[in-house]
Formats: sequence, C-alpha cells, structure tokens
Amino acid sequence: MKNFNTQYNLAKNRADEFMKRGQITQYFEALLEMNKYKRLMVAVVAN
Repeated sequence: MKNFNTQYNLAKNRADEFMKRGQITQYFEALLEMNKYKRLMVAVVAN
C-alpha cells in the first residue's frame, strides 16, 4: 500500500509538471498511471 501511494504521488507530480509545460499527451499518460495506482490502492483496502 505504501508503495502504491508513493507511485501515485510521483505520477501526480509528473502530471503537474507536464501540464505546466503544455505537454498534453504526457499529461494524459500520467493521469492514466495515477488512475491505475488509485485503483490498486482501493483494491488493497477492499481486501
């Protein structure tokens, strides 16, 4: 769980940087990565 949270925060920071730079494609990829880790965190908590 701790690892997922760390990975989520790293992806969030990358998404923020990509948005500031106007790199839309990389921004969306970072958002998808954030979504993946968010779902994994929810799955771990549910079990």
